[in-house]
Amino acid sequence: MTGPTTMLSRAEAYLAYRRSLGFKLKIPGRQVTSFARYADDSGHEGALSSDIALRWAKVGATVADPFTWAKRLEVLRPFAAFLAAEDGATTFPATNPFGRTKRRLAPHIFTMEEITAIIEEAHHIRRVQAAGTLMMPALIGLLASTGLRISEALGLRIRDLDFAAGQILVRKAKYGRQRLVALHPTTVAALETFFERRNAIFPSRPADAVFMSELSGEELNYSNAWHAWFRITQRLGIRPRGGHPFVRIHDLRHSFICRRLILWQQSGTEIDAAIIMLSTYVGHVNLLDTYWYIESVPELMAIAGSRFEGAVPCGGAFDD
Repeated sequence: MTGPTTMLSRAEAYLAYRRSLGFKLKIPGRQVTSFARYADDSGHEGALSSDIALRWAKVGATVADPFTWAKRLEVLRPFAAFLAAEDGATTFPATNPFGRTKRRLAPHIFTMEEITAIIEEAHHIRRVQAAGTLMMPALIGLLASTGLRISEALGLRIRDLDFAAGQILVRKAKYGRQRLVALHPTTVAALETFFERRNAIFPSRPADAVFMSELSGEELNYSNAWHAWFRITQRLGIRPRGGHPFVRIHDLRHSFICRRLILWQQSGTEIDAAIIMLSTYVGHVNLLDTYWYIESVPELMAIAGSRFEGAVPCGGAFDD
């Protein structure tokens, strides 16, 4: 094999190539670098092998379970393919011996009463780092009423909001996509009220972030928003009903999607047609990501089951 000889230098070449194509690789990049250092430190020489990859997947895992090992191994698959293009001696497991790399725990679906209480508490919460009573009520309200991802909301700029048209342009959507998101009139009114308060304190230039640090005036970051969210929900004592140990900001997105599906199912709307619109609205790349809610969220499964029962005629060969 020509070129670099250490695994670390190969990893650096791989990451530089992928990033030149537009991939950020923040977490995967750290993991590939971790593997490369492990391989070099353990005395591994020559082509990447299945053996060294499998050992790293298990040895460096913070949690000793097959799911974690499987995810770590899959991070190396594109790196292995990159190396295999130059070195035919490269080996890597064709399938993952540790099992599946994806599992989705049931989310917490907020009731309207819980969302109202969270927003009300956000109006009174003592500022946590840079997030307080100015930014958090508006941020939480926008997430709850649109189903935006937290990263999409924090990435909004003033120029992206069109109150006259009742819509926002999401520029920093997942996988670099953009989409227009329609706003309910009540959401527009709430945002206009928020901007009256915001503009009295911070500048309102088109390129400025909608949600700003209440200390520096820079774009509000996720860490600050999360700490404020955690304090709010802990003070309210909201107990998680899903598979996670605490209620998450992202559960607002799940709740928005589920609430819309529940309303459609209760009204007898044709789900297969409507779900395409919902999938586009929330920015799902794969339609199956939207259908997942019907199969995995108890509130939706119960409604689907009751509709099925209503479609089955009473009496018949299977009656006792």
